[in-house]
Amino acid sequence: MKKILFALLAFALLGTAMAQEEADKPSVRTGWTFGVLPSVAFDADLGFQYGALTNIYYFGDGAIYPEYYHSFYAEAAYTTKQYGLFRLSYDSKYLIPGHRLSVDLTYMPDQMCDFYGFNGYESYYLPAYADQTYGLYQTRAYYKFKRDMFRFSADLQGTISRPWYWNAGLGLLHYNVGTVDVSRLNQFTSKEENKLPEGVPTLYDKYVQLGYISPAEADGGFHPYLHGGLTFDTRDRQQNPRRGIHADAFLTYYAGLGSMSSFNNLKFNAFWRHYLPIVPNRLTFVYRLGTQLNLAGESPFYLNTYLNQLYMQRVVYEGLGGANSIRGIMRNRILARGVAFANVELRVQVASFRIGKENFYVGLNPFMDAGMVVQPYGRVVTDPRLFELVNPDPDDPNLNAFYDESRLYSPHLSAGCGLKVAMNDNFVLSVDWATALDKQDNGKFSNLYIKMGYMF
Repeated sequence: MKKILFALLAFALLGTAMAQEEADKPSVRTGWTFGVLPSVAFDADLGFQYGALTNIYYFGDGAIYPEYYHSFYAEAAYTTKQYGLFRLSYDSKYLIPGHRLSVDLTYMPDQMCDFYGFNGYESYYLPAYADQTYGLYQTRAYYKFKRDMFRFSADLQGTISRPWYWNAGLGLLHYNVGTVDVSRLNQFTSKEENKLPEGVPTLYDKYVQLGYISPAEADGGFHPYLHGGLTFDTRDRQQNPRRGIHADAFLTYYAGLGSMSSFNNLKFNAFWRHYLPIVPNRLTFVYRLGTQLNLAGESPFYLNTYLNQLYMQRVVYEGLGGANSIRGIMRNRILARGVAFANVELRVQVASFRIGKENFYVGLNPFMDAGMVVQPYGRVVTDPRLFELVNPDPDDPNLNAFYDESRLYSPHLSAGCGLKVAMNDNFVLSVDWATALDKQDNGKFSNLYIKMGYMF
């Protein structure tokens, strides 16, 4: 751990030393500006991404630059691991005077969504079980399930008395979940050795067969929701803030339609984001604390993989694990009724420059992430039937590890460093490298994420 902390500090000091002592004041941007890019990215969990995206900003006369009057975002992309992303969104503080309006429409098909069981460390992860060359019953789809999600949201924020704001919103989530469609996936490869074996039960299948995932939630469903809460915001800017606090506390009520009527539930979320300038405009210490708790009713397991938000700033909010919550840890590794997490970063602006009318800067951000279970499911993961037909050798010493329940509330930790290239302080290309500090959270040492924007 000390070596990792020393390496992160060295990254920050190197970036500070390279930075200019005085930041050149960027020219004010006016009118419309947009970046049209191929949506080429990489995610350690999702694979290579290909598609197209655009982010269009209207700065007007530049009086509020780098803030914008209107923002439009559109993206259509797919990844090599059969994950799709199709999104339209709009954000403005000026369409409705005195209010911020955010509208989002997203569809995300996912043929190989990660599923590692319930309660984090209480569900033992063995990388060999996802290795098709290990044992008679292994398959690369063992820790996967199918999960297609459609989302619509419309959120409104108004001012109580600065820096206090009220928030209200409504939306709809629709999930279509089930076992991996092996036949469909095999159509994408012509090599027999790369095809997935048919008829092999996955961990998701076993949770369904044994009743830990109920028949009512095993196929997904429609979930309209309402949410409302309070925001405290003293940030100096909306995008890439350099100082201030941004905190939310809110409730979300989910209804279940049709066969999901038994899954009405009430969730509580709280987020605290703090931006502390160390060297003005050059070095900023930032951190985020968050929690999501189930206050009442029952929530289907797939809704517990979704982190509620008051308004959408990113394409997807999955928890916990992966590029959007705990980098370096496998996506959805921490699945429980209630969770908590933390992210700590140093954001270093290494250099700034102009190309034509556009303002650019290059930055580094060493970071550490953490997450943990705070509201577990019932202790179902030690059921030996979950491991039947998985290990063909009953004398395998790894079997003993399945029954260690002592780490249920232990934190999951990761560390890494990011590279940022920003245009006009709004359009940010992000490249993050991260590693989990425990092999139970990821069998791979190196995990790369190429995305748009800062994580928070």
